[in-house]
Amino acid sequence: MPRGEGGGPEGPFGAEESEEPEGGPRRRPDLADPDSFAGVDELGGPGDEEEDGTEPDLDAPDAAYTVGGGSRGGIGGIGQLGDNLALGPVPDLVAGADAELHELDDEGSTEQPGDENGPEARRALMAVETELNQRWPETKIEPSLARIQALVTLLGEPQRGYPVLHVAGTNGKGSVTRMIDSLLTRMGLRVGRYTSPHLQLVTERIALDGLPISAARYAELFEDIAPYVAMVDGASEDGVPMSKFEVLTGMAFAAFSDAPAEVAVLEAGMGGAWDATNVADGQVAVLTPIGLDHTDYLGPTAVDAAREKAGIIKPGSVAVLAEQDTDVLNVLLERAVEVDAAVARAGSEFGVLEREVAVGGQLLKLQGLGGVYDEIFLPLHGAHQAANAALALAAVEAFFGAGKDKQLVLEAVREGFAEVTNPGRLERVRAAPAVMVDAAHNPMGARALAATVTDEFAFRRLVAVVGVLTDKDARGILEALEPVVSDVVVTRNSSPRSMPLDELAELASAVFGEERVLADPDLGTAIETAIGLVEQSEDPEEPLSGGGVLVTGSVVTAGEARTLFGKEPA
Repeated sequence: MPRGEGGGPEGPFGAEESEEPEGGPRRRPDLADPDSFAGVDELGGPGDEEEDGTEPDLDAPDAAYTVGGGSRGGIGGIGQLGDNLALGPVPDLVAGADAELHELDDEGSTEQPGDENGPEARRALMAVETELNQRWPETKIEPSLARIQALVTLLGEPQRGYPVLHVAGTNGKGSVTRMIDSLLTRMGLRVGRYTSPHLQLVTERIALDGLPISAARYAELFEDIAPYVAMVDGASEDGVPMSKFEVLTGMAFAAFSDAPAEVAVLEAGMGGAWDATNVADGQVAVLTPIGLDHTDYLGPTAVDAAREKAGIIKPGSVAVLAEQDTDVLNVLLERAVEVDAAVARAGSEFGVLEREVAVGGQLLKLQGLGGVYDEIFLPLHGAHQAANAALALAAVEAFFGAGKDKQLVLEAVREGFAEVTNPGRLERVRAAPAVMVDAAHNPMGARALAATVTDEFAFRRLVAVVGVLTDKDARGILEALEPVVSDVVVTRNSSPRSMPLDELAELASAVFGEERVLADPDLGTAIETAIGLVEQSEDPEEPLSGGGVLVTGSVVTAGEARTLFGKEPA
């Protein structure tokens, strides 16, 4: 089990914990026993049953801050969480084009009283991020539900105040989660949505009514649960405090409870069984296609990953399964049998009957659990997104109890899908030449991207701009893209985990050949270089129109490209 730097057997507070208060030894909560947290007040201090009568010390050092190395720990940066580091200008959420510039808002918004996304709210958000960035990111975990379970126990089990649809898998989780959200919203429900990682701003992860929470609400949520987080940190015997993802998950549960949400759609972060989101019991468990990713935690094979992800299938739930490799499918079915869950499988109980490329997306005919749904316009590209739509539809049908004699309202389904937004998934951010942004960060996602480009676009020349994180299969991504792009410009994003430029360029040269590879350490310059390539031609007879640039390789790369082109967080 990994440990936090600076932690030790004595716990995150060091020697202070060994001092006994006047009147007898201090009672220490036990993560393995949620009942041991009983009797606390709203500040997370001792309740009435404590005999010493002391007030909580609000100036005591934060456990995770201490474990993380104090002011020298962490890597900082607004928006940092695991796979996503968003540095540089923070996109403005409200300002118009003619607004006066403000030193803290690069898009030009001035302070407005009560503005929940104004500069004052942004300062509060950045202060919270500075503190949370001292904690472990998603890429460094100690697989356990003990810490998050202790937190939600202290918070009064907010995740049990609304029904849950839980989504796990390797690729397509975010897309399916957003589609489910859109459908449920159109059905008249107030929906809470929790996704990860974010593209540009951390507030994207917690959404209500289809929109990210405000910067002010993000800071408020953290302040509300911070005392209880500190209690859980203090109860850690091995010096491992709550990770940032665990804290954010607690914030999401609290946000949905406070709203109140009528249903929550949760995207698992990594794995399933021990993912922090799994303290919630989904009445519908959705498994998107499962492949290799995060092998250091999920195991060296897709079957190993499937065993972990199958953990979101709970007793008495409905498991809605995307098409899977046979061995992976068998693992998921075994779990369903073990917990007596009903099963709906893509290709058997539901699926895509027809799809036709349309302007701005595709037109679908879907077989659902309750019948056929035709003339469905989906404003997303690719056969993989059509499959995601069928999966989302079946999940919503299962939630409402649809079956052979009970179909969802067709017009509502059409409107729900037509309103789906999915930033950073083959998203056009510029028209001429076309610049497309996609968050594909593993070979499976890159292959789906390449197939979509081949089937639905007719670029005269397509140049890829690729920035990949060190722990990803960069060669696999490049090999998937090579047949569909003429050249590649390798670059870096702002994440500390971004693959060194020389290393990525060497891999690209091995796949593309040196004559087709350029390198630039700055993402913005790399995109400009790619645009220059598609606008040039050695043949004076050849038209210059029809060129395209594809920016991909990482969620971080996609998010930073959106920011460069002035796109707002969504």
